[in-house]
Amino acid sequence: MTIKRIGVLTGGGDAPGLNAAIRAIVRKALKYGYEVFGIKNGWLGLIEGDIEKLDLDSISGILHIGGTFLGTSRTNPYKKENGVQKVLDNIKKFKLDCLITLGGEDTNSVSNKLSKESIKCVGVPKTIDNDISGTDYTIGFDTALSIATDAIDKLHSTAVSHHRVMVVEVMGRNTGWIAILAGLAGGADVILIPEFEFDFDEIINRIKERRNRGKNFSIVVVAEGAKPSLKAEQIIKSKEVDEFGHVMLGGMGKIIRNRLKEAGYEARDVILGHLQRGGKPTAFDRILALKLGAAAVDLVKEEKFNRMVVLRGTKIIDIPIEEAIKQIKYVDKDLYELSKIFY
Repeated sequence: MTIKRIGVLTGGGDAPGLNAAIRAIVRKALKYGYEVFGIKNGWLGLIEGDIEKLDLDSISGILHIGGTFLGTSRTNPYKKENGVQKVLDNIKKFKLDCLITLGGEDTNSVSNKLSKESIKCVGVPKTIDNDISGTDYTIGFDTALSIATDAIDKLHSTAVSHHRVMVVEVMGRNTGWIAILAGLAGGADVILIPEFEFDFDEIINRIKERRNRGKNFSIVVVAEGAKPSLKAEQIIKSKEVDEFGHVMLGGMGKIIRNRLKEAGYEARDVILGHLQRGGKPTAFDRILALKLGAAAVDLVKEEKFNRMVVLRGTKIIDIPIEEAIKQIKYVDKDLYELSKIFY
């Protein structure tokens, strides 16, 4: 047996279901006779050597808890001085034979680069945005979708009572998976996503059309990255850039609210923000996480490295990490057009 010690880390934004995945990894690894070491705070833990051994007690009672007990960060070793060398040194120091990295495109892009440094990696897809092209679903997406849908349901009552337009801003930097599916499930009257430009006049005309039919309330769902023109700049909440080159978005909901007010409509905006990351994972996310975590350890046992476990249909398969993250998974035009027939 060439593999004896596995390092596990969670990077990027937290997502419900990560603890369930870690639990599955530890349990499956122990059955195979491996030792498992938890790396704290994503890639930062490998830079600083903040690593601890995991056992059954470490993962007891975490299945239903959101977030990640290992901690996470948006640290990029390739943007830190001597960051990659420190990662390599600590992998050697702690005698880690391979890494299982739970994260999105950014986290696993580091895994892909490290594989070229002869580091053995297995990726697990995690992001509430569901924008990893290699998998149908990512860990955390179903929970975020359920939270957004529930919020839309709740906002209907106040919209009806006060005859208002409620503008709900959800997460979605480059893709609108949460917005479009939560909007469809929640009966939104307008859905705006980054993949397709929108027109302010069309939004106002839609609200006016509903009023003419006696519907004195409306729900508008907008992804934070949506734009009135594909050439327009996204609305930036903070110009501070993380180590993967991302700025913080937010504010399109407020702009739409102000346009509606200018048109004579009483409107309010609600930004769901990090609520979408919080709380207990849904049953779907828990089961998906358990399956992906266990499958990741099976890849280790089979010594199939630099690969990611993914969900295709109802099956868990594995593909090269490079293939899984090579492009963003966008909302397709057919689904977008489907959403418009319910307006």
